[in-house]
Amino acid sequence: MAKKKEHILVIVESPAKSKTIKKILGNTYDIEASYGHIRDFPPKVLGFDVQNGFTPSFEVIPEKKAVVKKLNDMAQKADKVYLASDPDREGEAIAWHVRQVIKVPDEKVYRIEFNEITPKAVTYAVEHSRQIDMSRVKAQQTRQILDRLVGYKISPVLWEKMRNYHLSAGRVQSVALRMICEREEEINAFTPVEYWTISADLLKDKAKFTAELAKYKNAKLDVKTEEEANKIVKYLKENDRTFNVSKITTRNTQRKPTAPFITSTLQREASNKLGYGVSKTMQIAQKLYEGIDIGTDGPVGLITYMRTDSVRISDDAQAAAKDFITNNYGENYYPKTPNNYVKKSKNVQDAHEAIRPSYVDKTPDSIKQYLTNEQYQLYKLIWSKFVASQMENASVKNTTIDIEAGDCLFKAGMSKITFEGYLKVYNESDEKEDTSKLPDLKEGDNLKLKEVLPKQHFTSPPPRFTEASLVKALEEHGIGRPSTYASIITKIQQKNYVEKIEKALAPTALGTTLCKQLVEHFKDIMNYEFTANMETKLDDIAEDKLVWNEVIKDFYTPFIETVTNAKQNMQRVLIESDTLCPNCGSKMVVRTSRFGTQFLGCSKYPECKTMLPLNKDGTAPEQPKETDEKCEKCNSPMIQKVGPYGPYLECTNEECKHRKRIIKSTGVKCPKCGDGEIVFKKSKYGKVFFACNNYPKCDFVSWYEPVNEKCPECGSILVKKITKKAKKLECSNKECSFSKEMEEE
Repeated sequence: MAKKKEHILVIVESPAKSKTIKKILGNTYDIEASYGHIRDFPPKVLGFDVQNGFTPSFEVIPEKKAVVKKLNDMAQKADKVYLASDPDREGEAIAWHVRQVIKVPDEKVYRIEFNEITPKAVTYAVEHSRQIDMSRVKAQQTRQILDRLVGYKISPVLWEKMRNYHLSAGRVQSVALRMICEREEEINAFTPVEYWTISADLLKDKAKFTAELAKYKNAKLDVKTEEEANKIVKYLKENDRTFNVSKITTRNTQRKPTAPFITSTLQREASNKLGYGVSKTMQIAQKLYEGIDIGTDGPVGLITYMRTDSVRISDDAQAAAKDFITNNYGENYYPKTPNNYVKKSKNVQDAHEAIRPSYVDKTPDSIKQYLTNEQYQLYKLIWSKFVASQMENASVKNTTIDIEAGDCLFKAGMSKITFEGYLKVYNESDEKEDTSKLPDLKEGDNLKLKEVLPKQHFTSPPPRFTEASLVKALEEHGIGRPSTYASIITKIQQKNYVEKIEKALAPTALGTTLCKQLVEHFKDIMNYEFTANMETKLDDIAEDKLVWNEVIKDFYTPFIETVTNAKQNMQRVLIESDTLCPNCGSKMVVRTSRFGTQFLGCSKYPECKTMLPLNKDGTAPEQPKETDEKCEKCNSPMIQKVGPYGPYLECTNEECKHRKRIIKSTGVKCPKCGDGEIVFKKSKYGKVFFACNNYPKCDFVSWYEPVNEKCPECGSILVKKITKKAKKLECSNKECSFSKEMEEE
């Protein structure tokens, strides 16, 4: 008699995984999602018993009751239940919570985990199922309890002392805020220092090249003032100074590939190369991991698990990479011994692999039609980085020319890639081969001076953190873990403690004030080393080296004492602005609505209830200005005000209140209708564009600012195109390729 097939239930976190896993395991398996966490601490209470060893109590999240009922019904009908949540501590905790709510015997429940959703990985996980790892679960619960303690004990103190601002404190987010605030202090305290560089345009026969002054009177160039620079320039120009090639040095170097991505490096590279924020990168990566439908192959998990700090890759992945590289690029592009990488830092969770493509033969371009543009760009980044990490070094020939002119030593150089190696696939720094060609020079050659070019510079302050550089700083300090970086950066922005200014993170007035209070009254919580040490202790709990509630106990007693002292010693705080109340003349202060929006309110509230909006940069709005304009409806004087869409005119007659926008003109005639002028406009998303003021009669529109100059090739108007790398005037006619450098304004 044929053996009856077992009916098996696999419970995953996300429904997006279900189709991918179902395709692998077949119809005898039911795949169902828990949709993330199903239980949490009860709301508005600590949720754990301080007197009873910090024992936590959990309850089903109200919105998940239907999910829990469905999981229970399915589990009771199944012969086996596999808990297949993500392969990290949070995934382990989710598996444990699911186990607590499904009413089936222990012998029916198994934990499985896989680093990639491929047939081999999933099948292996099913064949090597295990019990839930309670050490990992306790480490995750300890993090939750510590975060809950900080939030529930410090936040009420902040509400009392800074009651206008609806504040809350996070254990790790507060330290990230401190980093941003301290960087801002460095920038504000920075004093620029003047220095000068000197270069020379030199000629060998008719070939021109540039050399930089490296030494003056046998000392490294250190010119601080224009007077010193002019003295050297004069010296070089006098008496037909000879410029002689004294030495030519050639050196061959190897440029090595770096490890495949981990979470932090992926977030940084996606920010730098693609302009994606940390949260956006992780959302896209999650979809690539869970599976994308790629035509006849159905749903396929394209990358390995994206929350990892390990640079290790499996033997199978390394062998597949070798085959791909030798078959597609040639034997000489694969190193004599495979490239292996080790992350030189403590607390690396090496059970995971680095982030890599699940199938190296699925090249980005071969599946591009099935991906969104953002998915394609991120997959290409991950795929290219992994393949490059397994390739041979690049070979580079570096040439340095020493040129003597009396007491001055100039240097010129160039580099030439003699073998591409991994650079054929991926360039970490986006460095290109040096295109500044040198003429054919020999030692002893005499050169002719064409021009000496002194240039003034000033030292720059340290840059503000971007999301990418903040992730790097957090990682270097040992603060947070791969799964937490995105939420840390998102929360401090959502709470309006930090804002983005040209992609850089700057503290708001609220964030600066909050940070100052936290550093003064909660020194340990805001201490980098203390926070990093706590991460180490959580790692030790996960490895069963420390007892979870002993760690909390050691934290709890001094922490409660700190909270008590803060209640007694912290003074009431208001963030004053420079704006005076238009009704009573008192100082206006920054306040926060219950929806998180900041505004200015009179410091005499509730006696005076005047409120004013607050600009995004934390400054007060411009006060109304008198103008010479008369209202076109009632002939009353009009005043200029500033609204969310820019300046506008408003009638002073209370019964009229007619408004009209102030339109800024470019002074360029519309090339389409010939009658109107091109004016500045703003889209509903705040992006500036340029259009004819005769709209809707004329529909001319451009994203680039036009100028009063016509293309010499086709007669169309030219537009300004400004990027980080260049400022150009380009033809507005898309079929014309004319462009030229913009003159400095």
